[in-house]
Amino acid sequence: MPSDPPVIGACLPVHRLADFRDWLFEADRDVELQSFETAEVLDGDWQALADEARRLLDGHEGRRGIHGPFRGFAIDAPDPEIRRLVERRLMQGLDVCAAVGADHMVIHSPYTAWDHANFGDQPGARARIVEDVHATLAAVVRRAEAQGVTLVVENVADVDPGERRRLVESFGSERVKLSLDTGHAQYAHASCGAPPVDYFVEDAGAALAHVHLQDADGHADRHWPIGEGTIRWEPVFRALARRAERPRLLLELRDPDGIPAAMETLRSRGLGR
Repeated sequence: MPSDPPVIGACLPVHRLADFRDWLFEADRDVELQSFETAEVLDGDWQALADEARRLLDGHEGRRGIHGPFRGFAIDAPDPEIRRLVERRLMQGLDVCAAVGADHMVIHSPYTAWDHANFGDQPGARARIVEDVHATLAAVVRRAEAQGVTLVVENVADVDPGERRRLVESFGSERVKLSLDTGHAQYAHASCGAPPVDYFVEDAGAALAHVHLQDADGHADRHWPIGEGTIRWEPVFRALARRAERPRLLLELRDPDGIPAAMETLRSRGLGR
């Protein structure tokens, strides 16, 4: 196990920041704000919510990010009209980043189990996805670079972690990196034939900048506290410890009240603090 267990942060909606303020501040833990994902928020008065987040985090010196919008679209849109909508939503996410002082934004991978099963039957399909993602994200990436925000591409239904890594590498940008969601990887492993979670860490290499820590049973996207599912955590944390630069490690639980139990499990196993 890691000789120096990493400091664990958390993903929280703005309205729960006060509940975990002391825990976040005691070690300047990384935090990811998860209140800015929906069209209703982004097209509404999100500035007031951003102001509240800044107030609640005043004095906090940990790294800060947001989960970007993702509902109802994919970043590999082939339709130029849909691309414009996706670009607008992600630009709104970057507006939020500027307002709350965030320097990472999570976006979702375009790859699915269907893609994985059909790549060999559809010549040029891999290249088309990469081309469509570049066409959709070109202006977003340029702005993220100028703004100092890292876009981290999270696995959702990815079966082969190498596909997403090669997509990220194709941008040749320090502001486009990989995110790993452990529960999503466990689902892909148990239900779709993907490799185990620690293999996702190993494949990502130096491009891994961000991890959502959640436990799951491989059947659904559970977002359970660590220890309640079937993920083998020791291999995952050994793989993480081999990274030259440790990624942000953030508990992303369906119910934030499970954070103390998750932290107790991590501490008892010597995996995190």
